[in-house]
Amino acid sequence: MFLVVGLGNPGERYAYAPHNLGFMVVDRLAQEHSIRVNRKDSQALVGVGEIAGKPVMLAKPQTFMNLSGVSVRSLMEKHEFTPQDLVVVYDELDLPWTALRIRPKGSCAGHNGAESVMRAVGTDEFIRVRLGIHPGHPIRDGAEFVLAPMKRSQSKELDELVGYAAGAVSSIIAEGVSMAMTKFNRRAQGLKTEEA
Repeated sequence: MFLVVGLGNPGERYAYAPHNLGFMVVDRLAQEHSIRVNRKDSQALVGVGEIAGKPVMLAKPQTFMNLSGVSVRSLMEKHEFTPQDLVVVYDELDLPWTALRIRPKGSCAGHNGAESVMRAVGTDEFIRVRLGIHPGHPIRDGAEFVLAPMKRSQSKELDELVGYAAGAVSSIIAEGVSMAMTKFNRRAQGLKTEEA
């Protein structure tokens, strides 16, 4: 069984903030695969179902971003998941808007939610799907930017990015991380050079 965790912050105030892309992707997966993510478990909202014929648990930690690991560790211990079963989806300010990166392991790159999960799980060897949110111009305050609602003009690109990321997670489950990386890792639309 896979544990797919979308990182974000609970509450209407943050619903359309860049920092909640992980929640949005879990919601899209839930919608596409008829999984109800509404049961409370280990300080998260969870739902169990199947993606590509394989059992999955979808989870949205309700601990707020910086304490995401508390919920993830509790879910993993209670349901006997290993780090190899874990897929974490989150926003990435180091990547440009609409870029997507799947990685089988690696650093948290300054992302507090990813760092919390890494500390709680005790390893960086779990799959992560990182969604680029950098707007392409200087940002005065990164914390303010990731928590502010996205512009209405971004809604079409947002919908496409969330759908694309849901496809990437489904591919990881169906075909494995290497194949998913080949198919889904992409630069931001319109960019010619590869980012880190």
